[in-house]
Formats: sequence, C-alpha cells, structure tokens
Amino acid sequence: MPKLSPTMEEGQISRWVKNEGDSFDANETLAEVDTDKATMEMTALAGGTLLKILKGAGETAALGEAIAITGQKGEDISSLLASLTSAPAKVSAPAAEAPVTAPVQTSAPAAAAAKTQAAPTVATQSGSPSNGRMIVSPIAARMAAENNLDLKAISGSGPNGRIIKRDIETALAGGGSSSAKAASFTASTVVGASAYREEPTSQMRRVIANRLAESIGPVPTFYLTREIEMDNVLALRKAINASLSDDEKVSVNDILVKAVAMALQKHPFVNASYQDRAIRFYEQADIGVAVAIDEGLITPVVRGANLKGFVEIGAEIRSLAARARDKKLQPEEYTGATFSISNLGMFGIKEFTAIINPPEAGILAVGAATPTPVVRDGQIVVRSIMNITMSCDHRVIDGATGAKFLDTLTKMIEQPAMMLA
Repeated sequence: MPKLSPTMEEGQISRWVKNEGDSFDANETLAEVDTDKATMEMTALAGGTLLKILKGAGETAALGEAIAITGQKGEDISSLLASLTSAPAKVSAPAAEAPVTAPVQTSAPAAAAAKTQAAPTVATQSGSPSNGRMIVSPIAARMAAENNLDLKAISGSGPNGRIIKRDIETALAGGGSSSAKAASFTASTVVGASAYREEPTSQMRRVIANRLAESIGPVPTFYLTREIEMDNVLALRKAINASLSDDEKVSVNDILVKAVAMALQKHPFVNASYQDRAIRFYEQADIGVAVAIDEGLITPVVRGANLKGFVEIGAEIRSLAARARDKKLQPEEYTGATFSISNLGMFGIKEFTAIINPPEAGILAVGAATPTPVVRDGQIVVRSIMNITMSCDHRVIDGATGAKFLDTLTKMIEQPAMMLA
C-alpha cells in the first residue's frame, strides 16, 4: 500500500481496475484506494501482469502492506505466497510527493528477469472475521443508505461475507433479495435491548478522530466571541449578485472568507502556526473552508484568498466543495491552510465553538445571521446579527491579539469598504 496523501496511514481498496491475469503498462491504474480524504488512483511503476490480488475491494491495508503481486505472465509465485502467509510482507511506501504508484518487491525468480519485465510487486491489508456481525464497506453502506436498501437482506460477496460495492449494485439492478428495497428498521414491538449493526470506520473518520484528539488535548485553547451587524454585507451581496448570472452569485460566506483573509494580513500572529522552536508566519492567507460530506468533514483550501475577489473566491469554493463530495480532491487542495472557517449558519445554528486544525493557530466558527432588536443611539431597532467565535491556540495568539483581530474583522464586515483600507 503506497502513501497517497500526506496524512494517510492506511488505505481501503475501493475497487481493482485490473483483474488477475490482466497485463498493464507503466503508469496505468491498477486500483482505486480510499484514503483519509479522497479516492486516489494507484498506478504501476512498470509494466507487467497482475498475478494475484491479495486484498479485495472493501479491505484495509496499512502503509507498506502487500495488497497484490505483479510480475511476468506465468511466473511461479508460490514461494512468495508462502512467505506472505507465514509473515506478511512490508515494503517501503513512496512519499506523498512521489508519483502515486504501487510499491515493488522483487522475488528471486523475478530479479533475474527485472531487466525486461516488471518485478513482482507485493502490496496487502488485513481483514477481520465477522464474529457474527454484519461487515459492510463504507462505500456500500453509503450507497445502501442513499437508495434505502436493507443491508440485512443483502448477501455479501466480499471477504468473510463483507457487503461491498458490487453487492449493492446487484441489488439495485434487481439481482438482490426481493426484500432488499425496504427500510432498515420497521415498526414492531421491541423486546429487550435494541438490535444494532456495525460498519467499519472509514479512513476519513479515523483521521478526523485522531486529529481532533491531537488538537483538544495538547493545544491550549481559548475562545473569543463577537456579535457582528450583517446588514451592510447583505446589501453588498445583493448589489453584487444583481449583475451576475445564477452560477456566479456570491454567498455571505464568500465575502466572509475575503474579510478574514484581509484581517489576517493585519494580524500576523493569527496567520501563524506554532513550531517546536519557532513561530511560523505566513505571507498569504490560505483559508480552509469546512465542507460537510457523507463520511465527515474536509477542509478545502482557498489559496491566497487575500489576493482574490468575491466572485473568484465563490467559484473556487464551489469547485472545491463539489470535488470534496466526490472524493476527488488532491492532497494539496485540502492541506496547508493557515486559518480555517467553519460555518453552520445555514443549519440555523446561532453560536458554537470549532476545534482547531493543527498546526493552524485559529479557526472561526460562524453562526446564522438573524433579525435581532438592538439599541442604537438610544432607540430600539432591528439589525441582522451574526455571532462569531474564534478558537485560539494560546501558544501563538494572546487574548489581546485575538480580540484585536476580531475587532478588525468586525469593522471589515460591518463596513465592507474597510477591506480596501
């Protein structure tokens, strides 16, 4: 299993593009692998033949574990298979910056032929017995949920009876059980403890869990909250969109990304990250924008948002979000933000706190803008009020520093012309 993203520690085989016995050329795709953030193609370093698939669709492999054997057509791989059975092979996984290719391990018979043909490639993962429980791949579970299929009525064809993608496709095509198209749970008299099913944790969910634990423990975090009047931003958005087509219109979030980026330029300690022996200051504002997808949360990055206009930022966020939901983002598109924004306002959430994504020093949690009675110049008036809360890494951002940043951001949102000042 090669390293296909910077944060990847293991991968799940989504599907094999090539079958056993198929020949392939260098750089040709052998399999699709679900990593922690996206579905990536695993390509061959050299031409050869796929002699043996060791791990099928839906199974998970740690970096460097064998998932398949490739080599010359008709080559004897019995000794290699025996060695894998006795002690699973480990091979070096290429770095994230290297081409996305399968790692190569050469057996003795293949070494002599390596000059003319690809050496056997070993590549694996460990499956687990069902222990009487239902085993479903994340992709199959998602497809079943989207199509209202009862997983209990579907027979799995994967290892240890695992329900995989092709089983769902068969059921959808009419080849599954007649009772498959039904709700997973039906109304009945419940006696005793509730029944349950378990699904393997996806790569994305595991990484999210690990990174959140990494953040909330070691990072000393404090929170700052401000109320912002949104009336001028809403008016600005209306004026901008009046001259744009439907697929170009900007959102309040697009304007907020620009405002945050401009405010970061005035407060370098907020646009920074803590290193063991240094504080790293970033020249541009690369804003991570949290996007909810089926398997968790991913944060595509708008590079140099301080240099871009509202329309360009909006178009980029829409493109990144669409590819995030399709799991087509490349690692450089969701790593390396200097500051992040998480907006739950569209769900009616008025105020919340977000967890910092290390090594960033801060993240802004954005709530809904709602009409609110406020006192202005001794009079009660109605204004559109939005609450924002910034989570701050106290190793980099002091209380006064964070407060000054939010004051600058507030002025830029309440008087958008201040973004040009």
